[in-house]
Amino acid sequence: MDTATVTDWPHLYRPGSPASPVLLMLHGTGGNEQEITDLAAEIDPDAGVLSPRGQVREHGMLRWFRRRAEGIFDIDDVIARAGDLAGFITAAREHYRLGERRIVAVGFSNGANIALATALLHPQALDRVVALSGMYPLGDRRSPEDLSGSRILVLNGDHDPMAPLASVNDLVAALERQGADVEQVLRSGGHGIEYTDLAAARDWLNRQV
Repeated sequence: MDTATVTDWPHLYRPGSPASPVLLMLHGTGGNEQEITDLAAEIDPDAGVLSPRGQVREHGMLRWFRRRAEGIFDIDDVIARAGDLAGFITAAREHYRLGERRIVAVGFSNGANIALATALLHPQALDRVVALSGMYPLGDRRSPEDLSGSRILVLNGDHDPMAPLASVNDLVAALERQGADVEQVLRSGGHGIEYTDLAAARDWLNRQV
């Protein structure tokens, strides 16, 4: 794997404890690779952190893929960017000599959506995801991949206008059809990250490792 895939992509890396997983931290729209890392310590303070920067700009804000309007994704770009992220993950595993350490994506909003798209399309690169305020990212398209080895935690507010419950339920159904082990936790409220989300993420991660 070409190491330029890693070195040319702005990101942060902290090795953490070798006995702990590496959290792939994926920021939301307008975030960056630095601010999202604070969330990692809330979930597992011993974990390694790999935090790349979204490669798309929208009105000056960083994102992971293009969209045509609020809630309407450019699906071709989603698919292409998911492939790019899968390549980065694979290259980073080799570059940082992660060996068999588990990589777990933790994504918020747009970061959750690119994590889910990558898990749906490239399970060989990413098979563990904590999706915070995410939704089904592929529109009317479906992935043929076998996800029988994948484990996904889906955390959402039940009145989130940016990640409608219908799309979240479509996501869970699609993941289950493809064989993934899915846990869905709904809380009252809308878009964002609540203490209950972090508690659920910590509990789920402890059970994975």
